[in-house]
Formats: sequence, C-alpha cells, structure tokens
Amino acid sequence: MTARALPAASPPAAAGGRGARPAAAVPGLFARLSIRNKLLVMVLLPLAGVLPLLGAILLWWSSAAFDRVLITKIRADLAVAQGYFERTLAEVGASAGAIAGSRALHDALAAPPQDIAGLLEQLRRREKLDFVNLRDAAGRLRATQDGPADGADRSSPAFLAIDAGEHTSVEVLSLAQLQRVHPSGAPRVAVPLLPTRNAVATTREVEDRALVLLSTRAVRGRDGTLLGHVQAGLLLNRNLAFIDHVNAIVYPEGSLPFGSRGTATLFLDDVRISTNVRLFGGEKDERAIGTRVSRSVREAVLGRGETWLDRAFVVSDWYVSGYLPLADSAGRRIGMLYVGYLERPFTLLRWGMLGAIGVLFFGAMMLAAGVSLRWARSIFHPLERMEATMQRVDAGERDARVGALASGDEIGRLAAHLDELLDRIAAHTRELERWNAELDAKVAERTRALEQAQRQLVHSEKMATVGQLTASIAHEVNNPIAVIQGNLDLLRELLPPQALARIAPEMKLLDEQVERMRLVVTQLLQFARPGEYAGYVDSVDPATLLRESLVLVQHLLARSGIQVRQALAATAPVQINRQELQQVLVNLMVNAIHAMPDGGVLTLVTRQAGGEVAIEVRDTGPGLAPELLERLFQPFATSKKDGTGLGLWISRGIVERYGGDIRAGARDDGERGACFTVLLRTEIPPEAGA
Repeated sequence: MTARALPAASPPAAAGGRGARPAAAVPGLFARLSIRNKLLVMVLLPLAGVLPLLGAILLWWSSAAFDRVLITKIRADLAVAQGYFERTLAEVGASAGAIAGSRALHDALAAPPQDIAGLLEQLRRREKLDFVNLRDAAGRLRATQDGPADGADRSSPAFLAIDAGEHTSVEVLSLAQLQRVHPSGAPRVAVPLLPTRNAVATTREVEDRALVLLSTRAVRGRDGTLLGHVQAGLLLNRNLAFIDHVNAIVYPEGSLPFGSRGTATLFLDDVRISTNVRLFGGEKDERAIGTRVSRSVREAVLGRGETWLDRAFVVSDWYVSGYLPLADSAGRRIGMLYVGYLERPFTLLRWGMLGAIGVLFFGAMMLAAGVSLRWARSIFHPLERMEATMQRVDAGERDARVGALASGDEIGRLAAHLDELLDRIAAHTRELERWNAELDAKVAERTRALEQAQRQLVHSEKMATVGQLTASIAHEVNNPIAVIQGNLDLLRELLPPQALARIAPEMKLLDEQVERMRLVVTQLLQFARPGEYAGYVDSVDPATLLRESLVLVQHLLARSGIQVRQALAATAPVQINRQELQQVLVNLMVNAIHAMPDGGVLTLVTRQAGGEVAIEVRDTGPGLAPELLERLFQPFATSKKDGTGLGLWISRGIVERYGGDIRAGARDDGERGACFTVLLRTEIPPEAGA
C-alpha cells in the first residue's frame, strides 16, 4: 500500500520545483511560500493524511483476509471429514453387498436360523460391522448375528428399501428397532441431555434414538430369483473410534499451530452422540456427549439445510466451525457432521499481526517523511533532465542517462546515482531475461518429467486392477483347456494307428493350439503374479517365425483377399520365448487384417540395427486416430465393438519383459495405413535370464 502512495506524491513535487507556473495559479498564503516550504507542504500533506488512511485500510483488509483464510481452512477440513464419512457409508454398502453375494451365505440359506446366526456373526466380524441380519424374500426377519429372529413385520420403519433390493443411507432407529437387529448395541444408544449454553430449550432428558449407517442388499439365486435380503450397518452412537479417526484424518498431529486443537462431532438432531470435545470443567478424558448445539447453528443447519462455516460457541469456548447437515433416505435432516478448531490462539495471532503491521506502517511513514524532508530541494533544471531521462527510459530507450550536471549539491549526486541505478537495472534486466529463459526451459523439462511420472502411476494402477481380473479369467480358462487335452489323449488311446496316422497333422495342430492356449493363460497369470512365472528364452529367427505365424492367419487372409509382401532383411536371431513372440506377431497380424476388411496389402519387414532387430507389421487400412494412438497400449483401449482392448497391452508387456518395446504410428513410406514395430534385442537381457 505504501509503495503505491509514493508515486502519487511525485507530480506535485516536480510541479513545485518549477515554481513559477503553479505559483501564479495558487492564491493566498500558499503563493507567498518559498519553493522549499511548498515542497515540504506537498510532501507532508500525503504523509500526514493519505498514508494513515491507507494504513487503516490495510489493517482492515488484513483482518478480513485473515478471516477468509480461517474460513477457507475450515471449509477444506469439513470437506475432508465429509469425504471420509461418505467413504465409510460406501464401505458399509460394499460390505453388505459382499455378504449378500457370499457363497457361504447362499449355502446356509436352508440351514436352521441358529446356524445362520453363527455365520452372520462371522461375516460381521470379517467386514468389521456392528450388526448384520438376514430377512426372507417377503422382508421378514429370519436371523441376526446374535441369534434367530421372530420374523418381524417388514413394514417396520427401521427396515428400509426392501423392495428396492439395494440401499445405503444414514438412518435414525428407535431403541426398540435397534434392539431387534443389534441387541448388544442398545447400551450405547441412550444419551442423557446435559445443560448447554445457547442451546434451544427442551423438555427432553434423554436422547434414546440410534443414528446408524444402514445398507440393504438383495440375495439372489443363480437364476435371479429373490431369496432374501441382507441388512448391515454401523452404530454411530458413542462410536468413539470412528469420531477419533475422523479427527485424526482432519487434524493430524502438528497440523494446527499456536496451541490450537481440532475437534470432530456427530450429532443426532442437535445432540452430540459421538465427539472428542471435552466438557467444561470436567475430567481430561470426559467427552461432551449429551451436550447440544447452539440455537443459531441449529436454525441454520437443521432448520434451513445450510452448511455452517463460521465461528461458533462449542460447549465452553469459541471455535472456527464447520457444520454439515446429514439427511436420511427420505431427505429429512436428522443430524450434523462437525469439525472445528479452537479460535483463541488465532485471535491472539490476529491482533499481534495487526499490531505489527501498524507499527511497521507507522515506522515506514516516519522514515518516508524524514527522507522526503531531507531530499526536498528546489533545483528544477536537474529535475527536468531527470524527468526527461525517465520518460525516455519508459519509452524503451534503455541507454538513456542524465549525464554530468553542473550542480554539485544533493540533486546532482541524486542524478549521478540515478544513472548508476539505471545501469544496474539494465544489467539486471538482461540477467533476468537470461534467467527467465533458463527457468522456462527447466519448467518445461520438469513438466515433461512430471507427466511421465503421472502416466507411469496411472499405468501401475491399471496393471494392478487388470492383474486381479486376469488372474480370475486365467483360472476359469484352465478348466476347458484341461478337458480338451484330456479328450485328445483319449482319442490317441481309442483310435487305431492307421486312423491316427491319417489325422496326425490335425492332431499336431490341435496340440500346438492347446499349448498356445496354455501359454496365453500363463501370460495372463504372469500379469496377475509376475514373480511366479517366467518364459524360456530361445534364439529365435524372426523370418522363420513370421512365416510360421502367417500359416496361423492364412484362413483370415484368404477370406479377406489380402495380399502379403515380405522384406525380411534381418539375419540375427533374437532372444525371446518362441511361443510368446508368436503370440505377439499373430496378434499384430490379426489386428492388421481387421483394419482391412475390404482387402489390402499386409507388409512384413525385418531389419537389423546394432544390437536390435526391428519387426514391422504394416497395413493399408485407415490408420490410427490421434485420440486412439495416445491410449493404444493401455488396458481396454480398442476401436472394435467386439474387442477386449487387452491384446496390445499384453503384447507390449511380453516384449518389455525381454528388454524390447512395441511402437505404433503412421507408415513412413508414403502409404496410407498403420505400422507396428516390435524392437527385440539380439542378446539376453539380464532381467529376462534371471
């Protein structure tokens, strides 16, 4: 603020230095003052009037900015708490779904209720829930984790969304309703109401309702028949572990400065049912469960459905607070989620900061006044030269200088100093331009590195997800492979030698394809558990393997009328598993054939450069769109309606495991179409041979 005020005083000072012209226009006492006094008046008037006003504005702005910082922080804290609450709600729904879909539960549906209760208790412990119950298809309660049930009427408001089959929400249950599904949790429900300052008056003495995270999931047979319902949930009343975990996430150790402390609370209506706020004057570990929220917060959050982001009185002190309304499945506001931190340390910091700003501003004002009084002089010619020099510099003439002056007083020395400063500014400007160019280059380099790291992270996350999927698929495919191989062996035993001799080529082809399927399954398992599988490294002739792979796709070539051209110049063998490389080449050929449904030319090229052999598969199809090229080797990236999007991703994984790579792009020979290049090493990579 001070830096902006000083230039505003310069024009009057310069005008006063010229003396005659402004003096003729100003009547009275000011016209009879000397130039020195005019300059003193023009310097001291802004310092005594404008700067204090600017100081007051700065103090007001600083206080408002400090408040905005506190509100911004509590908004972020509340968002973190809300995210964890919603994640917990989703986990309850996922746990209920896992129980409803478990094989053990389906097998136990016909068992006695006592046995089902034991199973529900095991599932509850596994999923870390407070209660789990099983209801029949009509909605009647069969069993809970505590034992058999008496078939409660499904119309009870405690059991929601039975007909929907799937539902997860936060709900309020009466004590009787909770006792039916979670008898052991009933002692946690009753909360005696404690007198609370600023709370709405009430005649109630006890809050005996339960706030629960409740999820319902349908249990269906293999044919989709509704067999029953699973309901599971968490009890939030006196759930100190949950609220302490929320507080630890929002306010970890050391996150709040100046001795402030963070708090978190769950409200049922306006009553604290789970909190880490301590009672005023109570024991150190005595929590304020049973106290109530203030009237203003209740009216805003529960009455109008607003999110409260402001200071609020909490039990015994003022906190910077955030309150979020909680609604049940019917949209009724039934409670609140609260986080906040103690305001007093920040209030002391605020006043200390404002006082420091005031002292510094006053000191700067006094220093500016002293300097202005010392340098105020009435030599207008040097000032005109200095002003003209500055105008030339502003116009872009960096070499403009005041030059030597006849005057040897302060103005003269100031002019010399101005020239020196202009020299420094010019030098610094050139240096800053050089630094700016270097900084731009470094920023671009770091940006590229960050993007590469981000792509690698996304790739790793996708590999973990697809690894779980492929392990399951591989397990299921192994069974039909074993059946096929068993029947082939049975044919060899049952058929006479003459018949076997006639179908020997077909039998060999079947064996090879079964082995290939086993290799594909092994490859899938390699992505699921890469440390447990490794291929055997062979010295493979690329030209020979390309010709053998062409035989496997010959039926596709004949059907689509595609011509094949070969330019196999590489002679060095590559080090890779033969079957795995054949899998990669066949996949690339099939993709190229599919890209030319109306015919075309399939070109196979091998070339050798240094310690690498490049195998190219080219087509004359429409080519690769830029948006597809960016994600071509990612899982599930495909342009075919019936494609899985895993072929290229698996192929690249195979080649990379042996120290190679697969690249894709447009053809570089002027023809339309796509080109896929497989780069393989002629020496065994250390990691592949390990």
